[in-house]
Amino acid sequence: MSAVEQVFLECERARAHDELIRRVSASDKEYHFQNWVQGRVEACGLSYHKPGRNTYPDFRLVHHPEGYEVKGLEFPGREADYDSNSQVPTGNHDGREVFYIFGRYPKGKRGVDEYPVVDLVVCHGSFLNADAEYAHKNKSFRGFGSYGDILVRDRKMYVVPTPFALASGTAGLATLIVPTGFEIQSDALVQVGELDRAEADEVVVSYEFNLQTNEMVTRKAPNPQAGKVRSFRAYRSRGAGDSQPVSFAGPRL
Repeated sequence: MSAVEQVFLECERARAHDELIRRVSASDKEYHFQNWVQGRVEACGLSYHKPGRNTYPDFRLVHHPEGYEVKGLEFPGREADYDSNSQVPTGNHDGREVFYIFGRYPKGKRGVDEYPVVDLVVCHGSFLNADAEYAHKNKSFRGFGSYGDILVRDRKMYVVPTPFALASGTAGLATLIVPTGFEIQSDALVQVGELDRAEADEVVVSYEFNLQTNEMVTRKAPNPQAGKVRSFRAYRSRGAGDSQPVSFAGPRL
């Protein structure tokens, strides 16, 4: 069984048995769901490199060419997209296949430090973005301002649709989404859907920002992979919502 299958099944087991997310402190807004996922990875007996604030993906396995990027979402709340700070999602990074683990949990309430995982989606990074060649770099220049000594830093923030927006039939359940060519080995997983994404006709290749008018202008070029269909399959644990189909929700403009 692949490592991601083990992790997904353990996440579903823990969710079904109400193993709760625990907030360490009131200021802990980023890592409580990551800590929950860390417990699942450890329960599978998988060795990983210690996560850091700027490491990508969050969990990089030692003995398997896989990594997991974790995204926790308050529910109800912002769930159609998420901010990806200086990192475009990808399905392959430094020789590892990258999987994203999205989990939704109730909004925090004063005095409540434990709460359940409402639902989760584990998806291959290529479901979010098929390009594995782009390498993000922060750039800067000096010369701005009245005295010409202010540095302007171009640190890009990417806003990416979540699988909860891209795929219908995921609410309240646990879903695994992998490329069609990914060979599922566990008998505990049942296919519940097929999802196709077609690459866009054009891609953005550059942009300019006018510091006087605050206007941004983008430039596009033909996509060499225009129209190419990327196919994925959705899976669930047997008996855990396997009668609820999953389908692609359509393009997000």
